[in-house]
Amino acid sequence: MISQANNVRSRSGLGRIGGQPIALTAVALLLIVTGGASIAVWRSYAGPSPETDRALVARALQTRATQVSEQLVQTTKGLEQTQQESIDQLQVVQDQLQTVRRLLATQQADSKKLSEQVSSLTEAIEGLRQSFASAQASEPAAASAPRARSAKAKPRSNRAANRSRAKARG
Repeated sequence: MISQANNVRSRSGLGRIGGQPIALTAVALLLIVTGGASIAVWRSYAGPSPETDRALVARALQTRATQVSEQLVQTTKGLEQTQQESIDQLQVVQDQLQTVRRLLATQQADSKKLSEQVSSLTEAIEGLRQSFASAQASEPAAASAPRARSAKAKPRSNRAANRSRAKARG
């Protein structure tokens, strides 16, 4: 069987190549060098390799993502500050509204108190008018007698009053 395998090798040409390993190594080395040189020439004429382009694109994307995230952080901080300012302004407005409500309640209480006082004064005035009217109705008969005095009677009484004053001083 071994002899038949040797015959097959010799017929196919593998036996001949296997017998000269230096030639085989030289041919393999020549193919590797030729392939490397052709790749180098191809890259120099074709431009940068796709791997380099991918690395540059990845770096650009990372840079852009970093910039966008920084902008988002700044925008978020700005929104937080604006929101806090709005909350502060809202609290000031609420405090002012509470103050206005308290003042309005005080004014309404004062208005009610004054209204009650005006009502009681109106009732008192009306009561005085009624009593004055009833007093005037009963008084005309009594008042007509003193009005009938003569005009000379008045000066005499004034003179007598003046004399009594003069005596009291002197």
